[in-house]
Amino acid sequence: MTKPTFAAFAERLTLPDWNSPDLSIYTPSRIKTEVLSGLTVALALVPEAVAFAFVAGVHPLVGLYAAFMVGLITALIGGRPGMISGATGALAVVMVALVAEHGVEYLFATVVLMGVLQIAAGIFRLGKFIRLVPHPVMLGFVNGLAIVIFLAQLSQFQVPGSGGGDGHAIAGSGEWMSGAPLYIMLALTALTMVIIWATPKFTKAIPAPLAGIALVAALVIGLGLEAPRVGDLASIKGGLPAFHLPVVPLNFETLEIIFPYALILAAIGLIESLLTLNLVGEITHKRGGASQECVAQGAANVATGLFGGMGGCAMIGQSMINVKSGGRTRLSGIAAALFLLAFILFGSSLIEQIPLAALVGVMFMVVIGTFAWQSLRIMRRIPLTDAFVIILVTAVTVMHDLAVAVVVGVIVSALAYAWNNAKRIHAITRDSHTEAGAKVYEIDGPLFFGSTEGFAELFTPAEDPDVVIVDFLRSRVVDQSALQAIEDLAGKYEALGKTLRLRHLTRDCHKLLNRAGQLLVDSDDDPEYGLAVDYSVRTGTFGGGH
Repeated sequence: MTKPTFAAFAERLTLPDWNSPDLSIYTPSRIKTEVLSGLTVALALVPEAVAFAFVAGVHPLVGLYAAFMVGLITALIGGRPGMISGATGALAVVMVALVAEHGVEYLFATVVLMGVLQIAAGIFRLGKFIRLVPHPVMLGFVNGLAIVIFLAQLSQFQVPGSGGGDGHAIAGSGEWMSGAPLYIMLALTALTMVIIWATPKFTKAIPAPLAGIALVAALVIGLGLEAPRVGDLASIKGGLPAFHLPVVPLNFETLEIIFPYALILAAIGLIESLLTLNLVGEITHKRGGASQECVAQGAANVATGLFGGMGGCAMIGQSMINVKSGGRTRLSGIAAALFLLAFILFGSSLIEQIPLAALVGVMFMVVIGTFAWQSLRIMRRIPLTDAFVIILVTAVTVMHDLAVAVVVGVIVSALAYAWNNAKRIHAITRDSHTEAGAKVYEIDGPLFFGSTEGFAELFTPAEDPDVVIVDFLRSRVVDQSALQAIEDLAGKYEALGKTLRLRHLTRDCHKLLNRAGQLLVDSDDDPEYGLAVDYSVRTGTFGGGH
């Protein structure tokens, strides 16, 4: 299986079990790496959280509190150590209509309900269905997210105060930089990227992104360069988040308002979180944890809604920054959340001096590392349908949103799979070796809803002898449509006064079709597999599966 390029560097690593409760993995060197990784992530979280709050139409502190609380709780109990969660643009673009029409208190109530739905998804283990996402959809997902992250950074090249990024597309309608300010911004961004690229060649004592931010910030502050800084977005100074029950009427009308939003937000949040969980798992060589991640995201959002936050989910950009900086344990996510809180409480004046160009440079390097460049090389070698799915998911992610893109990609992949399998069914005909004058149809290929029409076309009842044997040894009867196709075929032969016999069907097929009056031939080598249908004794009809 082809892996995204950002996971390639980890393929040669043999990593310890970072999810293990064994505290011996926390050596002084490991603790330093985790804490510095967390600091790097926290610095990158600040402008993102502020921008997403602007998009949702709420105060910047609402976004910052969400980044802190969601990040801390998911770091403590999430399904994948090393993942970073916080306020995201994918959720913000859904929230803006709710806030504009009903106000921020309804947003807090919606976030609480969103969390409850996510906890329920974890309890009922719905997270396991993420395994149904095909690899072409994953490639389209990472490519689309890389483009989205890139486009989100372009808003920083607008004149400060003229617009903000929404994490999904270029936001704001202000003027673009020109002249000296633009050249300085581009130069500082490029310098940050060069530092991040070069730092690992000289030292691994500190994360390369942190080195880039620190050196460029020192250069800008030391030389007094006129460059946009974090403080130009908004002040991040504030106090501790306070417990706050949403001030909304507790009635059915409120539920009617918030439930549709909560359901959409819960779905988007879980899809983005579980896909990020898989991507981080490729780097850290871990699997599983989907249901645990659902519960963690839900608990984080319930708490966030009760403490005046806008909710959130996993962030692929910040997660990639963390793992590339060496973050592998829960400590890095915890450190990131605590550093972010420290910025709000004590360090706002210092953090607000960091040039935005340094943070843009970090995110541009994330884009380069996230985009699955090998997907461009394999386009001509993979099936045309897979290539189309990669392009489709990428485009829908950029133009619409992640959840829709993944659903569209899965549906197209499933339809393509069904179509390809529908064309596989065929039959070999021969005379029976055991019964004179009988004709045998040896069916090859799966019999399911997509292949029933092709199955029916294999037979010529009017021309066949009085006894016809259908052998399913190399076939598989899959669903109710398949059983109904067999029933219909038997009806055609019966109408002509001919006998149809069925061989090599499973025992549950025997029971279902015997009750419908069919003649089956028992064999010692009948296959064993389950059928996704049930038969009603009362009505004599087939129904939905187990």
